[in-house]
Amino acid sequence: MCGMTTSRHSARFILAAVVAIGIAARVAGAAPEEATQPGFAWKDGAEVYAKVCAFCHDTAVGPTLRGRGLDPTYIQLIVRHGNRAMPAFRASEIDDQSLEKLAEYVSKAEANK
Repeated sequence: MCGMTTSRHSARFILAAVVAIGIAARVAGAAPEEATQPGFAWKDGAEVYAKVCAFCHDTAVGPTLRGRGLDPTYIQLIVRHGNRAMPAFRASEIDDQSLEKLAEYVSKAEANK
């Protein structure tokens, strides 16, 4: 009976050692993660406006934005956090750099024609 208990302990020890060695090998051989590059980038603020904002703001669903001289910081705040019926846009939807371009474009753009 003592032989079976010792055999079970030995088997558990061997199994634990194999698992530990496997984990150590994976950790040692793991390559450092590379930063992912975005697969898509907006050309400029006008493109962002045309493809995202114009659906509401050029069709009288939302207020007119262009030609009002709105502060770019205000525009960025509203886009990120939303306001009333306008949804918030996360950084995964419009990255910070594109948002800056959009805010500059809307701030300086002429009124809708």
